[in-house]
Amino acid sequence: MDITNIIQEDIVTVYLDDTISDVAEVLQDEHVGSVVVLDAHDEILGVVTDRDLVVYGRNFIDSLEHTTINEILSTDVFSVGPDVSVAELTARMREVGVRRVPVVENGELRGIVTLDDLIVLLADELDSQPLRDLAAVIESESPPKSDD
Repeated sequence: MDITNIIQEDIVTVYLDDTISDVAEVLQDEHVGSVVVLDAHDEILGVVTDRDLVVYGRNFIDSLEHTTINEILSTDVFSVGPDVSVAELTARMREVGVRRVPVVENGELRGIVTLDDLIVLLADELDSQPLRDLAAVIESESPPKSDD
């Protein structure tokens, strides 16, 4: 099974020259835990999470309004195509140590798949009540999905 059906296409993005404070505001306003960081040409440079802001952003606590996200962005970008299998994606996520993966097709950002998306999928696939309960918690805390 590939990841096509679980790709979240409503991607929240920011730009490399946005400040740490701006990115924190976007996370709060959009009710998400991560954003994809783009350059001026809309190329993916990485993913910044709420955890990144806390762990690394605290080093800039006195200059959050002036320090760009570039200061805490890891330049190692791990992304996949939409045809990758769920098994391959989960193995790669474990190897790389990430919970959120941008999905890129023909050089264009198509969406993102998160660990939460995989848990919800597995709960459906395995028909397990404890997993369905966990999935319900995840879904209640997730941004609403568009009906496209």
